[in-house]
Amino acid sequence: MGTFITGQIAIEYEDHNPEGTKPPLVLVHGHPFDRSMWTPQVQHVGRDGRRVIVSDLRGYGRSTVVPGKTPLRTFAQDIAELLDDLGVAEIVLGGLSMGGQIVMEFHRLFPDRLRGLVLADTAPQAETEEGRRTRNAMADRLLREGMGPHADEVLSKMVAPANIRRFPAVAEHVLGMMRGTPPEGAAAALRGRAERPDYVASLSRVRVPTLIVVGSDDEFTPIADARLMHRIIPGSTLAVVEGAGHMPNLERPAEFNETLQKFLDSIPQEQ
Repeated sequence: MGTFITGQIAIEYEDHNPEGTKPPLVLVHGHPFDRSMWTPQVQHVGRDGRRVIVSDLRGYGRSTVVPGKTPLRTFAQDIAELLDDLGVAEIVLGGLSMGGQIVMEFHRLFPDRLRGLVLADTAPQAETEEGRRTRNAMADRLLREGMGPHADEVLSKMVAPANIRRFPAVAEHVLGMMRGTPPEGAAAALRGRAERPDYVASLSRVRVPTLIVVGSDDEFTPIADARLMHRIIPGSTLAVVEGAGHMPNLERPAEFNETLQKFLDSIPQEQ
């Protein structure tokens, strides 16, 4: 584990197989989680010697808690600065949910640094007016009540109900990440995400291999959102993970890992 300092912010990260020769994979966690959500993927992908980098976004996990409002642009710039510090020029970048939107923002800002994209259970559209009100109201609630009540309410949408019963350890991991997220950091991200731009136009300009993954039972970002991105992004691959909700990487790790590995293996080592 390492710590990267940018201004007054400390970003905690893990850098696995730093001597790997294949294009490094960087994975961005969703809200309200931390880098541990990618543990099954780090373990699987790292077996072939590929470099894998995961970090806690500012306001989450062990990184510095930042109150106020954190735009997606700030998260994307943090990733770019971390990569600069590690001496990494080009990456395959993947993210789930909010993490996927951070990936889209990174592509908008730094397209030349990308060798491939993984967009999991996410959506490219700008927030609606109603959505902005809802996110800002939720930010207020998290600051008022803490993460516990919200985490209990949304668990069955994060993880498909059948998987909560079938895989209680997965449910406990997801619940623990949500409960452990600092309310100030989560609220700041919600306020920033409420103002996110529309990524439909920028995704149409993607020129690198792209994998789109979605759980068949995802209520937050349903299959229709994944199909939209599949239509927009030239040559993209769409994979639906059956029997999974919003977190197929944890609910169905074997299926998710197989799909991810096949995609990574298809990306040339050299440009």
